[in-house]
Amino acid sequence: MNARAIALTGLALVAFAGNSLLCRASLARHEIDPAAFTVIRIASGALVLMLLARGSGQALWRRTTLVSAAALFLYAAPFSYAYVRLGAGVGALVLFGAVQATMLGAAVARGERLRPLAWLGWGIAMGGLAILTVPGATAPDIFGVALMAAAGFSWGVYSLRAAKETAPPLAVTAASFVGCLPIAAALAGAEAAAGRLHVTTQGAAFAVASGAITSGLGYAVWHAALRRITAPEAAIAQLLVPMIAAAAGIFLLGEAMTSRLALAGAFIVSGVLLALRTRR
Repeated sequence: MNARAIALTGLALVAFAGNSLLCRASLARHEIDPAAFTVIRIASGALVLMLLARGSGQALWRRTTLVSAAALFLYAAPFSYAYVRLGAGVGALVLFGAVQATMLGAAVARGERLRPLAWLGWGIAMGGLAILTVPGATAPDIFGVALMAAAGFSWGVYSLRAAKETAPPLAVTAASFVGCLPIAAALAGAEAAAGRLHVTTQGAAFAVASGAITSGLGYAVWHAALRRITAPEAAIAQLLVPMIAAAAGIFLLGEAMTSRLALAGAFIVSGVLLALRTRR
């Protein structure tokens, strides 16, 4: 990769980790509830993506489907609810492990052949997730892990569908965010009716930053980076996100780095790296 590709990729990875940090910081401090965070994040992300698409001359609405919008919602909502229960590093590790597992599984379902070492790598990665969830004093909340795994699966499905689109990436992403907004608003409405919706000024600011900066601008930078790096490089680069999120969570949010998290992270990262390097 050249210097420009490295810079764009680095910025995108920091933005992806920033989503975890902003969500965890606002929810752990009870500045906002998960439904409000989700709808504000989606709305601000949709606005920024539409402006970026318009600025680049792309059509604002191109063949988005209810399935893509639903997949985006089923990523964003469980992501928010999971971070009520999980630290930033643990959540990012589960999220990106599930994303990679989903996309590798889709490759196998399409008939793509994997070498034995690739299957071994996949098994090692799944073993890392198992280590993370084995009952014990340092085990993360199992319901939170399940929610984040569901978010990762949904993001993998959304990404696979988006990859098949022929329209410009920003236009596709903007359309999906706009299509997702009514579903997110319905969730927020249901929580409001139940008396569980609450938002402080700081919580709203974090949600807007997550949607507008680390989601909207982050995805735009990532799309620019993808033009300069290969698919395996992109997949491997994303494995750095949990490490960035974990380190930032320790230094910025005061979270603890447990031996369980370190061991699980080593298994997941090494396993996915092995699987990616041996794919045909």
